[in-house]
Formats: sequence, C-alpha cells, structure tokens
Amino acid sequence: MIYIVCMLFSVILNLFLLYKLYNFSIFILKTEEALENSLDIIKEKYDNIGKILQKEVFFDSIEVRQVISDIRDTHEALVYVSDVLTDEKNGLKIEIKKEDNS
Repeated sequence: MIYIVCMLFSVILNLFLLYKLYNFSIFILKTEEALENSLDIIKEKYDNIGKILQKEVFFDSIEVRQVISDIRDTHEALVYVSDVLTDEKNGLKIEIKKEDNS
C-alpha cells in the first residue's frame, strides 16, 4: 500500500513539474520573440535617426519631428519588451499616457 501511495505521489509530482516546465518554456519563447521584434524596430529607427543626422537640421523642420517620432517609437518598443517581461500590459501604458498629458 505504501508503495502505491509513493508511486501515485511521484506521478502527480512529475505531472505538476511537467506543467510548470511547459509554462516556463512558453514564457521563454514569448520573451525571445518580443526581444527579437523590439530589436528589429530599434535597429530600423536607429538607421532612420542616423540618416537624418547626416542632414542639416533646423529647429522646426520635418526631420526634427521625424527624429522625435522615431525616439517615441523606440521608447514604445522598449515598453513592449518590459510589458512582456513583467506581464503587466496595462500598467506601463497607463504611465506613458500620464507622462504624455503632463
């Protein structure tokens, strides 16, 4: 009887650990995908900023507005990564909206 209880406990424990391992591996895959997507966005925006920086820029020109937009998009990409890592999709977006309004 004791052997059966021990084996049953072992099977249940193994199933639980398998479930946790599966969840952890899915989390790692999602994190990797988010980082790859964000790095692609950051590289694209970095290239845009580099092209614009080679031109002469005046204070209220279209290029200045475009660089500001690229910086904002890069910031959003970083926020996306932090959202995925912390799994708080609503918390950081609310903070960004509050910063934009003030």
